[in-house]
Amino acid sequence: MGERILLRGGYVVTMDGRIGELPGGDVLIEGASIAEVAPHIEVADAEIVDVAGHVVMPGFVDTHRHTWQTPFRGICADWTLESYFRGIRMSISPNCAAQDVYAGNYLGALEAVDAGVTTILDFSHCNNTPEHADGALQGLRDAGIRAMFAYGYYPAPAAEPVFTEHSQRLADALRIRDQQLSSNDGLITMGVALTEVGLLPFDQTIEEARSARRMGVPSVLHTGCKWGSLATEGIPELDHHGLLCAEQVHVHCNTLDERNFRRLAEHGCKVSSSPETEIQMGMGHPVIRRALEFGMRPSLSCDVISSNSGDMFSQMRIGLQFERCMRNDTFNARNEMPEALDLTVRDALRWGTANGAHAMGLEDRIGSLTPGKQADVIVIGGRRLNMLPMADPVGCLVAQANPSNVRHVLVAGRFRKREGELVDVDVEHAAALAQDACERVLGAVTGAGQPLLPALPDGFADLINTMAAQNLARAWSIEVGA
Repeated sequence: MGERILLRGGYVVTMDGRIGELPGGDVLIEGASIAEVAPHIEVADAEIVDVAGHVVMPGFVDTHRHTWQTPFRGICADWTLESYFRGIRMSISPNCAAQDVYAGNYLGALEAVDAGVTTILDFSHCNNTPEHADGALQGLRDAGIRAMFAYGYYPAPAAEPVFTEHSQRLADALRIRDQQLSSNDGLITMGVALTEVGLLPFDQTIEEARSARRMGVPSVLHTGCKWGSLATEGIPELDHHGLLCAEQVHVHCNTLDERNFRRLAEHGCKVSSSPETEIQMGMGHPVIRRALEFGMRPSLSCDVISSNSGDMFSQMRIGLQFERCMRNDTFNARNEMPEALDLTVRDALRWGTANGAHAMGLEDRIGSLTPGKQADVIVIGGRRLNMLPMADPVGCLVAQANPSNVRHVLVAGRFRKREGELVDVDVEHAAALAQDACERVLGAVTGAGQPLLPALPDGFADLINTMAAQNLARAWSIEVGA
């Protein structure tokens, strides 16, 4: 049976429609699983943790996080998407060593746990060598978080690349799948992160998507986030080749027209919105409401920790208030005021928990406090002034809480944070590793006489657009199934 833990007397938000919310409830954990949720549970052989005055809920699920970028926190705070591509993808990424990726994933995953994020989809696209992929994976393991390690195929422009052929990247992902992540039931599971559609010859895009199917793992890709360009588009081309599927998370989707959004919905694809990034970097409006209108279940993500908050409180709050503002604009345009808000704090909570589990194909294991599911549980509250008193616990949670209010975090029934402190973690050591990575990588860039943000070469945007157009045009001449 394993260790038994009883969380007693909290405001229990289960995210399970059959159980609902318990204003004063108990959650019994046995080993790695939730055993019972009820108004009162009598046990004689469990550790009892008093959580009265706190919210008890499932852990947050982040469906798109570039965790390796944690050492470069704040670098992108004033950057557009174009700047990000030049500074991170073309300058910083090629200078990252395997130990830098480990440091980023380790500290970044600890930051997530500290903020109540028990599961992340780690969009790991700094796999410059096999050792980089190993380091990223080990960082997640050492942090004790639940994660999908989505092996990124994007080729950073290194001076002397280790992977000289596209097929070598696919082979290395298969190595990770076969040797390290062969089980679909582990705390860390395998996924694939596709290179943005349009940046590669389309036959390579096909191979990347098929590699996920051959390995039997989900895939994730950046979609529809670059206005005025065919790069990150390609939904009709993917559809033509039968490459859209329910085991696929499309991130951003801001530029998609109604037909292409409908294509995603028709194929059961999942959508992840990163409100903080999208609003800052010029990607356009978050698509939470659009996804809802197509019958989809939107999820949320923190995206680039080199710029954004690493907590889901921020993403829920920004996403919810943005969508409210957009709807209220229609009233204001008629010189009217809305009589009610159609999206609620409970909707936002669903985006950050149950919908994230659904997007990652983990809904049978996490996302709600349902008996039999994994005990990924967080407790939020305490005596910090921003949540005192909690007249409406869920309202406080979504509209006012922050990571400092996260008191307890359990992943698979094991305390990873307790009484506001991470458990069995040398935080100073983790921070020192990331600090060393920051100084080493930025020093390598500037020491070589390069600016951190390289100037945009003349005609670069036209070159990218032309290349994307050619790659997508090629998709229609490739035989389907070839």
